[in-house]
Amino acid sequence: MAGWTDFFVAELGAAAALTGLVIVGISINVSRIVADRHLPGRAIETLVTPTGVLIASTYALVPYEPDWLLGSEIAMVGLAMLAIPDYIQWKARKILSFNIAVRRALLAQLSGLPFVACGVLIFLHIGGAMYWIVPGIVVSLIATVINAWVLLVEILR
Repeated sequence: MAGWTDFFVAELGAAAALTGLVIVGISINVSRIVADRHLPGRAIETLVTPTGVLIASTYALVPYEPDWLLGSEIAMVGLAMLAIPDYIQWKARKILSFNIAVRRALLAQLSGLPFVACGVLIFLHIGGAMYWIVPGIVVSLIATVINAWVLLVEILR
């Protein structure tokens, strides 16, 4: 894990900054978001991905943590990153168009699954496990920016 410290410090900072900006952005348009039936769920989804990156990066920076514990923590973060958006989208299935639902589900899956894979591989002591989290973090940050764009800009159209 020593070689990953700088990476996780950078990702923790980036995710924290992005999360703060999203919260401020949501608060600016909160009345419009609440007025739309599917946007409150999208706002929650927007906060799930950077929060997952924050939590997983925090766990990865804990010194001398046993692999079984780190693997369990990262896998659980990934499962939460999958379950929360899935639940929101399931509840909104009647009001979402098929295309929007597929795109949102795909972003959630591509964000959370690499965290689960990384966590399981760490738990099993399989080499190269940490490389699985990198695409999860990248997709999570991209998904956050896409969803934030919808909540901050597209909502005004």
